[in-house]
Amino acid sequence: MSLPHPPLSPPPHPPKPPHRGGPGPGSLQRRLLLAAGAFLSVALLAAGLSIGFILHRFVRGQIDGRLDDRILSLVSDLRPDAGGGLSLGRDRDGPPFDRPRSGWYWQVRRGEAWLGSASLDGRRLALPDSPERQREAEMPAPADGTGPWGEGLILRILTIPGEGGAPPTVVAASAPNAALRGPVLEALRTLAVCLGVIGLFLFAGVLVQVRLGLRPLRRLRDQLAEVRSGARDRLPARQPDEVRPLVTEMNALLDQNAAQLEHARAHVANLAHGLKTPLATLSMALADTATDSDGSLRRLVEGMDRRIRHHLRRARSAAIGGAARTRIDLAGHVADLRIVLARIHAGKEIAFELQVPDGLGIACDPQDLHEMLGNLIENACQWCRGRVRIAAQRVGSEAVVRIEDDGPGLAGEAAAAVLKRGRRLDESQPGHGFGLPIAVELAELYGGSVRLEPSDLGGLCVRLSLPA
Repeated sequence: MSLPHPPLSPPPHPPKPPHRGGPGPGSLQRRLLLAAGAFLSVALLAAGLSIGFILHRFVRGQIDGRLDDRILSLVSDLRPDAGGGLSLGRDRDGPPFDRPRSGWYWQVRRGEAWLGSASLDGRRLALPDSPERQREAEMPAPADGTGPWGEGLILRILTIPGEGGAPPTVVAASAPNAALRGPVLEALRTLAVCLGVIGLFLFAGVLVQVRLGLRPLRRLRDQLAEVRSGARDRLPARQPDEVRPLVTEMNALLDQNAAQLEHARAHVANLAHGLKTPLATLSMALADTATDSDGSLRRLVEGMDRRIRHHLRRARSAAIGGAARTRIDLAGHVADLRIVLARIHAGKEIAFELQVPDGLGIACDPQDLHEMLGNLIENACQWCRGRVRIAAQRVGSEAVVRIEDDGPGLAGEAAAAVLKRGRRLDESQPGHGFGLPIAVELAELYGGSVRLEPSDLGGLCVRLSLPA
């Protein structure tokens, strides 16, 4: 059971299943997520620093404003006393300037005379020298200093020039550094939590966006797998604008490969027909025993025929291209072969037992499946005593076909020998010894296999595995 099918191209490697794991080290998804994560981190860090700086300026402005109000109220209440000293029109030691060592201090000094808040507990503030331009300013000037107990202070100092040669009046108010640092740190902690939550939501949005953006590529991968398995002939033309040029090129490549394959098949078929006809004519001419008394010429012709068949089948098998483009219903194909072989071996009255479920498909070229099953079932019919069983089932991603007979079977060494090209255990039987080897070669090109096992019918069981 062989048909002249062609093609001339190097045998491909068995196709690998598409990778369906998580994003790899070089995946687009990982690159996009890493880039988005880096930019988000930089943006959130910059936002945090900017907001922190603004918070610091805002809180410092609030403290400076409070100290300035204290200084201006002191200036408005400042009175000279009878002894040439200083006095206030009313008490200015309200909270928090009434708590000792609180860091909230005020002080007025004119020459050797001075006034201080109750929080100073009788001590004096050491004020830094103010630049000349600050001394002439009408508003308090900022400064940093240290309190009587060594604590860091935020200072506001107003210098009022004296009149008529009198010394200047220096009015100062202070707040502890903690009054600035504490609220800012507390606000920054809350800000960090908020920015972290915002960052998580933004990254989740980026993740969804990346997945949605890459979904057409995943869909294209699945469609390519369907083309490879035979579920479809071409990729759908309806694709996103960015993917459509790639799909167009792929479809053009598929069409070109199909045309080249058909062209090669036609060439090999023509070559097979052109060689077989002269050989058949020679065989008929050599049937005359007077022309070929010792049968040597007939044996040469038969050897040429075997070699031509073998190399034509090899050329045809090599052009499979590795990717089946058709899915065949196995049950219908086996039923057709049973009818043909039952007629060929009508003299044996073979009882065929078919156990092939409907709907079981095989990703294989129809002619190649016909070649494999035809050779294997033909061998079973040839060697059986009267019973042949053909069963099939799906096992994972493969369809396993078991062809069994009730013939004499094969031992281990004999089973290995019949798989070699041109080897026949019984030279009296018709054939060239290429049926099983060709079936093995075709099955392997599709990523399948052929195994010989003992059958429970008493003969041989050939197990053919092909992608489903």
